[in-house]
Amino acid sequence: MDPTTRLLFLRHAEVQEDYHRVFGGRLDIALSARGRRQAAQLADYVARRFQPEALCASPMQRVRETLAPLRELTGLAPVFDDGLREVDFGAWTGLRWEQIGERFGVTAFDWLDQLEQGLIPDAEPPDLFRDRVERALHEILAAQAGRTVAVACHGGVIRMALAILLELPLRKLTHLEVEYASVTWLDHRPGKIELQLHNFTPWRDLL
Repeated sequence: MDPTTRLLFLRHAEVQEDYHRVFGGRLDIALSARGRRQAAQLADYVARRFQPEALCASPMQRVRETLAPLRELTGLAPVFDDGLREVDFGAWTGLRWEQIGERFGVTAFDWLDQLEQGLIPDAEPPDLFRDRVERALHEILAAQAGRTVAVACHGGVIRMALAILLELPLRKLTHLEVEYASVTWLDHRPGKIELQLHNFTPWRDLL
């Protein structure tokens, strides 16, 4: 039987309040107090339920802080990969959702479609974004074949990873929420990929 690689995509926890409903992208943002509590609940759930054997992560501050409790519980040293950094939103970086409509005449809710079509001024080109996430996925699957791997990163990166693995247009992923401190679980084996769990938030009824 072909080995199954279990991919657990973990979005970072809630960021500082000043950055809620803001296109953070490449800004290095810390977690809020609530985010730190979310990270602790996420770590407890992932460690107990899945017992990951490897950690891979974006090097950005909000991901490092989210990953800290899981590192402590598992004793695993994460492999940080620039390919898992959040997408660069270019001219949208640092803007609130309502400012996007005011300045660019589009709704912020169409951000995936705008990004995929290359319509966000000065943003990371969609082909480059896809290429770096795809490279990171290939490296993880090659290095961790047959293991359970927690991949801590960002909402945009998780959506791009799902688009690649499930062979979907990126814009279609706007229909799937990726909440703070959520788990999305896929089983990957040669010739078959199964989405087992999406956007599960173990902290939701506790905080």
